[in-house]
Amino acid sequence: MPDADRPQELPARLLTDPEMINACRVRDFGRVFRLVKTRAGIYPSMIARRCELTPSRVGEVIAGRRQLLHMDVVERIADGLRIPGHMLGLARRTWETPQALVVTEREAPQVAGPEQQPPASLPGPDVDSILALTTRTNLSAATLAAFRSSIEDYWRRDDQHGGEALRPAVVGQLRYVVGLLKESRPPAIQNGLYGIAAELARLTGWTYFDARQYNQARAYFTEALQLAKAIDDRQFMANVLACMSLQATYQDKPADSLALVTAAQDQARSASDTTPRVLSMLSMREAFAHATLGSKTSTHRAITEAHRQFEQIQASDPDPSWVAYFDEPKLIVDTGIAHGRLGEAATAEPLIADALRREAHTNQRGRAFHAFWLARTQLDQGKLDQACHTATQALEPASAVASERVSGHLREFYDQLAPHRQEPVALAFESRLRELLPTVSGSLHP
Repeated sequence: MPDADRPQELPARLLTDPEMINACRVRDFGRVFRLVKTRAGIYPSMIARRCELTPSRVGEVIAGRRQLLHMDVVERIADGLRIPGHMLGLARRTWETPQALVVTEREAPQVAGPEQQPPASLPGPDVDSILALTTRTNLSAATLAAFRSSIEDYWRRDDQHGGEALRPAVVGQLRYVVGLLKESRPPAIQNGLYGIAAELARLTGWTYFDARQYNQARAYFTEALQLAKAIDDRQFMANVLACMSLQATYQDKPADSLALVTAAQDQARSASDTTPRVLSMLSMREAFAHATLGSKTSTHRAITEAHRQFEQIQASDPDPSWVAYFDEPKLIVDTGIAHGRLGEAATAEPLIADALRREAHTNQRGRAFHAFWLARTQLDQGKLDQACHTATQALEPASAVASERVSGHLREFYDQLAPHRQEPVALAFESRLRELLPTVSGSLHP
């Protein structure tokens, strides 16, 4: 964004105004935007451009019809309007430090000690690289099956523990498979390698998305698209575009989300082997995009289509392995979340609760994620005791998985508790939170 479009800072008199300080402290962005408009002359269209929001979203926030809770949106507002990080409960922003005071750390010289030497029983890396040049890897259908089995295992462990620790292994395997693509092979083997590389790139992108590192996620998703396009795997391209659409909803970019999922549906419909389960999943992602835009009619229509497609599923359908997760409990919980995004809490609550009862207990991240959604819908209906009980139950699976996305939903629920923070049930929830997730609780907005 050009510097001319963005002031270096808000007027000091506004930043020191008690009303502005209080509005920032509780993250009441309706008040913040109104104050910025009246005291600094920055109108809603300019706020939208600087904070990477849609003008309609800014208007809804100012009118009190919508809240902004996602952490990445809060960070964009801080950076776009030049609100110091501490006012919004954030870390010091990079632009708050004058360039003249930025110190570049120098790397200490590396002195190899005895403990840094490789074991004598292993050849050095230079020997490994020489041997690799003289060895042609013979691949067969069994080799491809082994690759696919390892990918399925990566996904299982990602569900249980998060992808942070897995990422180095996944990236290493991705680069290894991409290297194998440089050799000439029979078409069936070569196409299989392209598909495996595409899935490894998507998995890497997913681990970055789950960590809320969106630029890196987008780069790997794009690599996955290119690999799938090389073998004209349109169903898989649709899958990657659906992942990118979901990421856009987290970045509060609903127009991008809708464009991406529409492209995904176009790819899927142009493929001759697309199954009803894939189309159902894509319709549900479309519902998420419409719900984030606040369009009830379009959201309900997409939900209806998702259920219609799901009813067409046959046991004999040649579903790709990557869509197997989209079973009936997943359809139901996503339906509830779509209604929740629209503010239809009473409709959403029983759906999410039913799906949670039927979900696999091995998917720690999914259970934590969906439980926080259930707690939010309960709180939206004024069911404080139930909401705190549900959220407390979600803390244990949340503590078992390294997922910034789950932590973000926890923070959003905690922020929603602000008016009830001194109630006994809220205090009990906070106590348990600080016990199980001390690193997350230390970053919560007071």
